[in-house]
Amino acid sequence: MAKKVVIDAGHGGEDPGASGNGIVEKDLNLLIAKEIEKQLKAAGVDATLIRTTDETISPTERVNRILNAYGNKSDVVVVSNHINAGGGEGAEVIYALRNDDTLSNMVLNELEKEGQVIRKAYQRRLPSDTSKDYYFIQRETGITEPITVEYGFLDNAKDAAKLKDNYIKYAQAVARAIIKYVGSDSNTYKVVAGDTLWSIARKFNTTVNEIKELNNLSSNSLSIGQVLKIPVKEEVVGDNVYVVQSGDSLWSIARKFNTTVTAIKEKNNLKSDLLNIGQKLIIPEDTNEFVTYTVKSGDTLYKIANNFNTTVQEIMSFNNLKSNLLSIGQVLKIPGTIDRTYTVVAGDSLWSIARKFNTTVDNLRAKNNLKSDLLSIGQVLKV
Repeated sequence: MAKKVVIDAGHGGEDPGASGNGIVEKDLNLLIAKEIEKQLKAAGVDATLIRTTDETISPTERVNRILNAYGNKSDVVVVSNHINAGGGEGAEVIYALRNDDTLSNMVLNELEKEGQVIRKAYQRRLPSDTSKDYYFIQRETGITEPITVEYGFLDNAKDAAKLKDNYIKYAQAVARAIIKYVGSDSNTYKVVAGDTLWSIARKFNTTVNEIKELNNLSSNSLSIGQVLKIPVKEEVVGDNVYVVQSGDSLWSIARKFNTTVTAIKEKNNLKSDLLNIGQKLIIPEDTNEFVTYTVKSGDTLYKIANNFNTTVQEIMSFNNLKSNLLSIGQVLKIPGTIDRTYTVVAGDSLWSIARKFNTTVDNLRAKNNLKSDLLSIGQVLKV
């Protein structure tokens, strides 16, 4: 049986939490929590939000709501959402002494994919009794599995700007991690306020008639909380078409098909990274086309990206890199480098250009129909 999820929006009411750089913690916590709930329910995960308005909740009442949502059970995940303060940078996750760091690291990995700096996943002990957790969300919540997600530092201007621009993406990243961890029934959807059969069919790339037939519905009338079976197709259909599954992200799909997020977005005219279960994506052709480059002394990702007319993010995505750190001799795949061009500068030779682009003089001659090795400054070569 899939785990249940309780979503906590930290602080609230007379307890605003931290504030700075145009952010009030309690307000942003609630926006994030609501987006997580929306994503989880759309994926068929049983989830409950314990604060839906700006209300004051004591620690005791908060714990009671958590434990009353699905009971004091080990298959209940609790995610408490917070914004940090203290001048640091990036996201961190706190988990209970009774649990391991699996979910916490999954959350951090998904946040990192959205461009947030990652600090650490950790536990904190109560100084007066080191057998107990420091924070009450971990200490007082029975045998549930609670994590506290600190999305960034609002008193750091750089982090605050990222939080204001990307909090929805960060919430969706946490939801993806939770969905992967708890398991979900991607073939079901729970009706929420404002839903119609048409809007649900559109969301899952199906039809009203298919939903009605699968659920034996005699009318288009729906009720909030109603669970519908969704006719989700197989993962891969036809040539170069992929159907989005529960837990998918553009990054994971790009990695699956050895392409890039940018290439998928351009091919499908996507304006954001948001995906819906059942959505069909066209996978760019020639997704396996790349060249390899061996890192040399003095190289940086920026320098390599500039040489190959691509971007740092594309190279990092294509090679599943977690940082900008490179080592001499490391072999990188450079995406989409077919018929790249290079403009000859003073001091260039076919040999030096071939070495720069990890190819051969013969290949350069053949690609450019050269009859000799003589080059001129400003000459444009296909690489």
